Amino acid sequence: MTKSNNAEKEQKPETQSASGFNPSAFIKETKEELDKVVWPDRQRLIGESAAVILMVALSAGLISLVDQLFGWISGLVF
Repeated sequence: MTKSNNAEKEQKPETQSASGFNPSAFIKETKEELDKVVWPDRQRLIGESAAVILMVALSAGLISLVDQLFGWISGLVF
Protein backbone atom coordinates (compact mmCIF):
# COMPACT_ATOMS: atom_id res chain seq x y z
CA MET A 1 0.00 0.00 0.00
CA THR A 2 1.06 3.54 -0.58
CA LYS A 3 1.08 6.31 1.97
CA SER A 4 -2.07 7.89 0.49
CA ASN A 5 -4.02 4.64 0.89
CA ASN A 6 -2.89 4.32 4.49
CA ALA A 7 -3.89 7.92 5.20
CA GLU A 8 -7.34 7.42 3.66
CA LYS A 9 -7.83 4.23 5.66
CA GLU A 10 -6.95 5.99 8.92
CA GLN A 11 -9.39 8.86 8.27
CA LYS A 12 -12.49 6.64 8.05
CA PRO A 13 -14.85 7.09 11.01
CA GLU A 14 -15.22 4.19 13.40
CA THR A 15 -19.04 4.37 13.62
CA GLN A 16 -19.74 0.97 12.08
CA SER A 17 -19.47 -2.35 13.83
CA ALA A 18 -17.14 -5.08 12.66
CA SER A 19 -19.79 -6.46 10.29
CA GLY A 20 -20.37 -3.01 8.76
CA PHE A 21 -24.01 -2.72 9.86
CA ASN A 22 -25.28 -1.11 13.04
CA PRO A 23 -29.01 -1.89 13.51
CA SER A 24 -29.62 0.74 16.19
CA ALA A 25 -28.03 3.48 14.05
CA PHE A 26 -30.04 2.28 11.06
CA ILE A 27 -33.33 2.51 12.97
CA LYS A 28 -32.42 5.93 14.36
CA GLU A 29 -31.48 7.30 10.93
CA THR A 30 -34.59 5.78 9.35
CA LYS A 31 -36.80 7.48 11.95
CA GLU A 32 -35.03 10.81 11.32
CA GLU A 33 -35.61 10.50 7.56
CA LEU A 34 -39.28 9.56 8.01
CA ASP A 35 -39.76 12.64 10.21
CA LYS A 36 -38.65 14.77 7.23
CA VAL A 37 -41.34 13.32 4.92
CA VAL A 38 -44.26 15.62 4.12
CA TRP A 39 -47.29 13.34 4.14
CA PRO A 40 -50.30 14.29 1.96
CA ASP A 41 -53.58 15.29 3.53
CA ARG A 42 -56.60 12.97 3.26
CA GLN A 43 -58.25 14.78 0.33
CA ARG A 44 -55.08 14.76 -1.78
CA LEU A 45 -54.41 11.11 -0.95
CA ILE A 46 -57.91 10.07 -2.03
CA GLY A 47 -57.75 12.14 -5.22
CA GLU A 48 -54.38 10.82 -6.31
CA SER A 49 -55.32 7.24 -5.41
CA ALA A 50 -58.48 7.55 -7.53
CA ALA A 51 -56.40 8.88 -10.43
CA VAL A 52 -54.00 5.94 -10.19
CA ILE A 53 -56.83 3.41 -10.02
CA LEU A 54 -58.55 5.04 -13.01
CA MET A 55 -55.36 5.00 -15.11
CA VAL A 56 -54.67 1.36 -14.23
CA ALA A 57 -58.25 0.40 -15.19
CA LEU A 58 -58.01 2.31 -18.48
CA SER A 59 -54.64 0.77 -19.30
CA ALA A 60 -55.91 -2.73 -18.50
CA GLY A 61 -58.98 -2.13 -20.69
CA LEU A 62 -56.85 -0.90 -23.59
CA ILE A 63 -54.49 -3.86 -23.31
CA SER A 64 -57.47 -6.22 -23.23
CA LEU A 65 -58.97 -4.65 -26.35
CA VAL A 66 -55.66 -4.84 -28.23
CA ASP A 67 -55.27 -8.48 -27.15
CA GLN A 68 -58.77 -9.33 -28.40
CA LEU A 69 -58.10 -7.50 -31.67
CA PHE A 70 -54.89 -9.46 -32.25
CA GLY A 71 -56.68 -12.69 -31.32
CA TRP A 72 -59.43 -11.96 -33.82
CA ILE A 73 -56.93 -11.04 -36.57
CA SER A 74 -54.84 -14.17 -35.93
CA GLY A 75 -58.04 -16.24 -36.07
CA LEU A 76 -58.73 -14.85 -39.54
CA VAL A 77 -55.17 -15.41 -40.77
CA PHE A 78 -54.56 -18.88 -39.35
